[in-house]
Amino acid sequence: MALAAPHTALASIISSWEFTGNPSGGLRDVTFPFKIDGTVHKSGYFFSQQLRFQGITGLTICGIGNQPNGPGGESIVRAQFISDYQLGTTTQDSNCRLVSGLPSNDTITCTVDFSGSYGAMYNIVVEQVKGTTWKASAVDTSNGKSVHIGSWTLPPTAGGIRPNELGYVRYQGPMSPGMCPPPPLPRAEVIIFDPFSQTLGAGTGHINEPFNFFYPCEGGIGYSAQNVGNGYHIRFGS
Repeated sequence: MALAAPHTALASIISSWEFTGNPSGGLRDVTFPFKIDGTVHKSGYFFSQQLRFQGITGLTICGIGNQPNGPGGESIVRAQFISDYQLGTTTQDSNCRLVSGLPSNDTITCTVDFSGSYGAMYNIVVEQVKGTTWKASAVDTSNGKSVHIGSWTLPPTAGGIRPNELGYVRYQGPMSPGMCPPPPLPRAEVIIFDPFSQTLGAGTGHINEPFNFFYPCEGGIGYSAQNVGNGYHIRFGS
């Protein structure tokens, strides 16, 4: 299964997620929880999950990333949603922009930066609004605050969300000529929790063991992944 990534980024740690159920119309919502406590307060990482919709081939990506602190020293979290390589996708959301490339490619990118603790768990929620229109939000589970990421409309052939896909930690910093990040790699620490859904018949969500895609760039990375029962605690960098 291919990963869509720009040339300036490396899909560094790859995992997969799945639900035990498979509703005939697909999932009508899915929630991906993340906690990035321990990650440096600079830009450079995107902690994400991919998903696909029934009836179309385009790839969708959602997640959170680190950012430099705000002018008052407050922690800033970036939440992002990308509907990638799907002709006919549209948006009228002020948080989103449409990038039309090749005749078969339309990409919607929705981004929001907000003040929030890196010690909180954030739920990235993707849910159906009506028909083929969907929205994404980031929910701080420590206080219940929900931040709107964006909304978009898929082509008429689109169905619900398929019950399995990949996820990854993407490093977006500088690369050496061998496509390895120059040392020292900035510190990243994330707990990627099992997904869940309110869709009838979805069953239980599960994250599978991550794979270190930094290989052969492993020297000095300090990678580890620990099963915490309801997800994986991933650490690397310094």
